[in-house]
Amino acid sequence: MADEDTDERGLFAEQPAQPLARSPKKPAAAHFHGHRERLRERLRASGNEALADYELLELLLFRSIPRADTKPLAKALIDRFGSLAQVLGAPAERLAETAGVGKSIAFDLKLVAAAAQRMTKGAIKGRKVLSSWLQVLDYCRAAMAFEQREQFRILFLDKKNGLIADEVQQQGTVDHTPVYPREVVRRALELSASAIILVHNHPSGDPTPSRADIDMTRTIVDGARALGISVHDHIIIGRDGHASLKGLKLI
Repeated sequence: MADEDTDERGLFAEQPAQPLARSPKKPAAAHFHGHRERLRERLRASGNEALADYELLELLLFRSIPRADTKPLAKALIDRFGSLAQVLGAPAERLAETAGVGKSIAFDLKLVAAAAQRMTKGAIKGRKVLSSWLQVLDYCRAAMAFEQREQFRILFLDKKNGLIADEVQQQGTVDHTPVYPREVVRRALELSASAIILVHNHPSGDPTPSRADIDMTRTIVDGARALGISVHDHIIIGRDGHASLKGLKLI
């Protein structure tokens, strides 16, 4: 019996001590979480001017990439395209060529660009265009400055210079858009427009008007004037700014 007790005690003595159970550790917060909140707070406190282009782009990318550090990608996009405006204006297929940007992220960025363009258009819709000239330029830049091909756009105005319609009449190549003065005037008559503003972009970035731009504009001015339609201006949009043919006294 004593031997059995000894054996039993020995059996218990041989068992290794079991550590007390501990609560699993919570995973450490990713380093970028605090950075995100600091960016948000700066935006809330001081507005968008307090943030650099890449920081605003980081905030946009947070929505598409919720569990990763978006700073390197934001900087890579700015380095490649030049500015936040140029990132948003870039074609989706070119955005998707950047490492880390798939179709989903490219779509999200183009959605933001579309919303921004709609907002700037809303600033001039129903208002007297000539008294909202800065908003007109903002809208044209948002719509056309970073297009890869030339577009010829017309703003049709009523007797009070309110916007009736905004239409892209032609789209061409990287350095040429065919423009048909008769079609411009015909469309103005269809819409009962009293005046028009011509707009086109130079994908090269330089908005300086060419000889062909000047000659084409003068042809449209002459044809429209004969039918009582004014051409207020021809604006050329480039990434580096804009040019007004009226401001340059070319029409």
